[in-house]
Amino acid sequence: MGALAAHNHRRPVIALVCALVLSVVGLLSARHLALNANLVDLLPQSFQSVQAIHTLEQRFGAQGWVVVVGEDGDPAQLQRFAEDLAPKLEALPGIRYVEITRPSSFFRSHALYFLSPEDLKEVEHRIDARLTWEKARANPLFVPLDDDPAPSLDFSDLEKKYGGNAVTRLSSHPSDYYLDPSARRVVVLAKPEVSSADLTFSTKIVEEVQGVLRQQDLSKYGPGFRTAITGSFQKKMDQQAQITRDVAVSSTVATVLVLLYLFLHFRGALAVGLVLAPVGAGLAWTYGLVAVAYGRVNLLTAFLGAILGGLGVEHGIHLLGRYLALRGEGRSSEGATRESFTHTGGAALVSALVAALTFFVLGTSQLTAFREFGVIAGVGMLVLVLAYVVVLPALLGLVSRWGWNPRPSSTETTEAPLGRVITHRRGLLTAVSALVVVGLLTQLPRVRFDYDISSLQDQRLDSFVLDRAVNQLIGYSQVPLVVLTHSREEEAAVVRELQERKRQRGESSTVDFVAALASLVPERQQEKQAILQDIGRLLEDVPEGRLTPEQRGRLEELRRQVRAKPFTEADLPSSVRQQFQGRGGPGTGFVLVYPSADQSNGQAMRRLAKEVRGVALPDGRTAVVAGEAMVQADIFDTVSREAPYILLGSTLMVLLAMWVTLGGLRSALLCLMPTVVSLFAVLGLMPLLRMEFNYLNILVIPVLIGTTVDAGVHLITRLASPGSDFVRVYSETGKAICGGLLTSAVGFGALLLADHPGLNSIGALANVGFGMNLLIMLVTFPALLLVLSERKRRHRAVPPRLRGEHLMGRGQGPHRPTPFH
Repeated sequence: MGALAAHNHRRPVIALVCALVLSVVGLLSARHLALNANLVDLLPQSFQSVQAIHTLEQRFGAQGWVVVVGEDGDPAQLQRFAEDLAPKLEALPGIRYVEITRPSSFFRSHALYFLSPEDLKEVEHRIDARLTWEKARANPLFVPLDDDPAPSLDFSDLEKKYGGNAVTRLSSHPSDYYLDPSARRVVVLAKPEVSSADLTFSTKIVEEVQGVLRQQDLSKYGPGFRTAITGSFQKKMDQQAQITRDVAVSSTVATVLVLLYLFLHFRGALAVGLVLAPVGAGLAWTYGLVAVAYGRVNLLTAFLGAILGGLGVEHGIHLLGRYLALRGEGRSSEGATRESFTHTGGAALVSALVAALTFFVLGTSQLTAFREFGVIAGVGMLVLVLAYVVVLPALLGLVSRWGWNPRPSSTETTEAPLGRVITHRRGLLTAVSALVVVGLLTQLPRVRFDYDISSLQDQRLDSFVLDRAVNQLIGYSQVPLVVLTHSREEEAAVVRELQERKRQRGESSTVDFVAALASLVPERQQEKQAILQDIGRLLEDVPEGRLTPEQRGRLEELRRQVRAKPFTEADLPSSVRQQFQGRGGPGTGFVLVYPSADQSNGQAMRRLAKEVRGVALPDGRTAVVAGEAMVQADIFDTVSREAPYILLGSTLMVLLAMWVTLGGLRSALLCLMPTVVSLFAVLGLMPLLRMEFNYLNILVIPVLIGTTVDAGVHLITRLASPGSDFVRVYSETGKAICGGLLTSAVGFGALLLADHPGLNSIGALANVGFGMNLLIMLVTFPALLLVLSERKRRHRAVPPRLRGEHLMGRGQGPHRPTPFH
């Protein structure tokens, strides 16, 4: 590295032209990069849940709705708004159909057809027994011979028996519209043609719906009447807009903070430019490669610019800081460049290789977001080192030709007072640090994992909040799971099996109800109609004068129910038939499974997946279940399964890489020690700071392993140099370590400004990690090195005269031991 840097120093124009050409090519390639925040694309295409989603979209069309909500009107006005809006939305080319009414009244009037003939006979028997009892007591000549109670007309056992089926759930709401009078809210459901995963279509269809709403005269529905849009399509757009905004804000703030720190660190604008120019080139090259390899960025890789920028600046602080120190010692520009890149650059290369290997371990994850983050970050770390080797020496060579000489203030190393304190209080500091770490380790059992999916989707967005309110109004989930079938026989088998599983699990079941088109048309209707007619004749003889108003109302409803005629699929309300109609028309085979559990609860989605998967079809095949809940469950299972292996693999890869590059296991363990100790300390701090792991910030741990180890490499490499003095090395390297960790923290800390809670949690946890590592690197680790050095000298039993000469080092005093001497 020293030879290559010296070569570029002598021929700066060639190096800079090559760097500029590559940067232009990279920027041109990256200009079309788009953000993909689709949850389904977090998993590879090989997963069955992902393949099932694509099959579902081909056969069934879009999942979810564009939901228009009208608010602040009385029930009549709300109903009129829904009736006026529905045909206009249905006329839009991207809308398949619009739903404004519930099937409640239809299923209530035909409810008795869904009882078995045996249960209908039981109903008839109970009514007949009660009528006989009542008639007997109405006879003035009747003398009761006992005090037996009246035969019960309690049908709660039958209600409980049929309470969990689709018909009961679909008929439970009293209103025929999706309307809540108390909340003064009505809902209009528009079903688009294409999935919400197609962001271009989502944007287009939502804008068209907004255009229709703008054309409406809302004043005729009452003063203060207003509308809002939610549903899957609006939620996807809002999430995409939020992340795009977060990227812009976080990257801008990170850049400003890095610029400010670099100016304070080097106290010169030219030095700031010398550090940032290689970072800019490296990022342009990296994102050019990203554009070629992936063509888009995901939820995590969108923020890699800020993160890699912070990590890359760390190399520049070490390299330029060492260069300035050597110039202060009288070295020529080329000599200082060669020396800086030979030793400090070598340490930077080692740390970059170690970080890259750690990221590449993360790149073995099946989770697409983690894999792409690992690969891009790993490649980016190596590209940034290459950019520094190419660009920084060339710039130094160019400005030195123009007569630039560093100011004395930038080349002088001020002795850090903390170095003297550590030298004289090394034992005490080591002991106190050990006690603090042991105390934090006692908190490890309290570390928790947050299974809330809000780490992947911000549930606080207005459209998400309104969507939950709409679900409550409707009474069940807007986005059911879909079991893909090919015949009525398969539909019936799936419905029977899932209903049986729900019955067995009882209250622990995560299924609300199961519906198929065939299951909504009961069998043996002619036989049941005959029984209903018999019940109807009995009801005509009920003495209404002895009934309460409430009982008379129930009697009238029961009379209407027994008069209901048999029906076929064609007689079902259109709002029901449409939900089972795929792109191939009706009867293409779908069973809808409505979850009872909150779909933002990761643990509940994992239980739901176990409950609905593995249903055997009549031919022995396993039914395929499609839906985002299945994708979510696979994401959660993948993270839970892979996390221990990734963490272990990252640690072993770092240790092995440093063992090979540093040439000894002892040096590798010493360099890794601050990282390991700081990680355990962070884990202990998390419960105290009320922080939890989630599905996104869990990746911070391998990232910290790879990015904090370089501080130990730089410190030990400098201390191992012949004739090094602890206080001087600590003052120079400690300043660079502090700057490097701070700029790395700035890259991740920019995520603290993100509105997205998952990205925000990444920034928070990463900064706690960098802060703890900084404290250990500046205090605990140097004190421990001095203690180990002292024990080693005592073990060797060096004669007093030679020990005194050894401790004098370079004449800096008798109490400045150097660990590697």
